[in-house]
Amino acid sequence: MVEKTRTASTRSRPASRPAVKVTSARASFPVTPPALVTTDFLEAFQADAMERVRIVKRGVPAGVVDAIAKRMGVPKEKLIGTLGLARATIDRKARDRKPLSPDEGSKVLGMARLVGQVQAMVDESGDAAGFDAAAWVAGWLDRPLSALGGQRPAELMDTAEGQWLVSQLVARMQSGAYS
Repeated sequence: MVEKTRTASTRSRPASRPAVKVTSARASFPVTPPALVTTDFLEAFQADAMERVRIVKRGVPAGVVDAIAKRMGVPKEKLIGTLGLARATIDRKARDRKPLSPDEGSKVLGMARLVGQVQAMVDESGDAAGFDAAAWVAGWLDRPLSALGGQRPAELMDTAEGQWLVSQLVARMQSGAYS
């Protein structure tokens, strides 16, 4: 199944999601603030690669970690551990309203994208009523899977490559090629 993505220039946004107009010597395009993309899981999943790079480089707000943990129904400490982040650093940056480093932001955005991927998959099935993708992902990440040699997906979420593998596993579940 081919993944459909929409670019930042063609995606429509509800009035409640402000787009920020970024102007450069090359182009002018709407960009969603990092906090919105990382807490709107579908938006995170549907963002194109260049938009994700811009989000990470501009800095994902550290407070987003707590918001994602709440949406997933897991303690913040568990999410921080799963992503291989340092709790003291995240707490200090959140308290000081500082952005995450690019590495930290990429990991957080990767988790948001995974939840968005599951939500998109369920939405495409046509029966998403009552489904909580964030809670489902939180539980699924802790299950040992034979497709991962008995490892839990959570054990792979602290690296970009591990997040890619987990995302590919979800895509295989959607296509029916899950093993």
